[in-house]
Amino acid sequence: MDSIFLFFLLLLPVAAPKGSHSLWVLATYIKGQTPFPEFSYVAMLDDVRMLYYNGETKTLHPRGNTTAEDDVFDSDVLLTISDYMRSSFINKWEVATKNLNKTDGVLALQRLVLCELRDNGEPGQMITRDAVRGSTTDELLYVDKNFTYQGTLNVSAPVLNMHLEFSMRRHEVLYQPFCIKTLKGYLKKRRTQIYRKVNPKVRLIQKELSSGFHVSCLATGFYPRHINLTLFRDGQPVSDHEITGGDLLPNADGTYQMRKSLEISAADKHKYTCSVTHLSLDNKLDIYLEFDHGEPFKSVIASVLTVLALMLVIGAAVAITAWKRRRADSIKNEYSTASTSEESLGTYSALM
Repeated sequence: MDSIFLFFLLLLPVAAPKGSHSLWVLATYIKGQTPFPEFSYVAMLDDVRMLYYNGETKTLHPRGNTTAEDDVFDSDVLLTISDYMRSSFINKWEVATKNLNKTDGVLALQRLVLCELRDNGEPGQMITRDAVRGSTTDELLYVDKNFTYQGTLNVSAPVLNMHLEFSMRRHEVLYQPFCIKTLKGYLKKRRTQIYRKVNPKVRLIQKELSSGFHVSCLATGFYPRHINLTLFRDGQPVSDHEITGGDLLPNADGTYQMRKSLEISAADKHKYTCSVTHLSLDNKLDIYLEFDHGEPFKSVIASVLTVLALMLVIGAAVAITAWKRRRADSIKNEYSTASTSEESLGTYSALM
């Protein structure tokens, strides 16, 4: 099930703008022999797992909570919504198998449901997106009491209109109010998790190729996931069609990483820099790392050797000075000891 969750996480769009929050439900309906429940879903606040639902046992399992959350939502209402969702999957299954002409084997239907809370505290968009075999088949968008639909499934107009009318009423009186209330409840309970900020670690990586160099800017270990990473050539942004990568990927510890790469010819003499702006930096500080294509390693190695040579000279001078000081102290101690012995012997002779 973690592998399915990871697959979903990689496909999450950045639906909510910075400053707002979203509650997600990522559901899967599977027909065929698999180790997974036929129907299940994961609920997330932004990108933090809150809840797992097992459709076989019809049980809700909190994830990652450190405080009691029984008052966040009405579990009876959520279980009712879960039954609605499962029934919808069954109906969609009949349409999907007819369109795909597939009656055996394993087939997975997926659904993403999202409700957004804007930064002003008002409800934003609510999206329901269905997919078969990883490809989106239809999408419902409910925002500011306006309802739109886009779909590719072969459904007659009367059936579709009836479905949309029924769905709109449920969004207005049940789905969105319940989702927003749950979102606000979780936001209050999990604010330490949701509002945490972790600085990105940034590296500029160079790999030599037969035709030149492959330069990558890597930002990793950051949270939240909104980040701006830009490669510059002589102070100007490199065009997107020259860059590879740029996908947001999750790390195992709940942070994220992003890498953007560029191939540079051997004759290229431009200067390249990497800039990263992230919420943990208060959007005031850019991290710049410089790559000078002229002789990127030679100058670094020469500098290192110079520093090492200076350290050896300084170290030798310090060692010699310390040795001389210890030698002088030793001679002084020997002289002092000898004088003391002679004085003692003289005193003893006089007493005799």
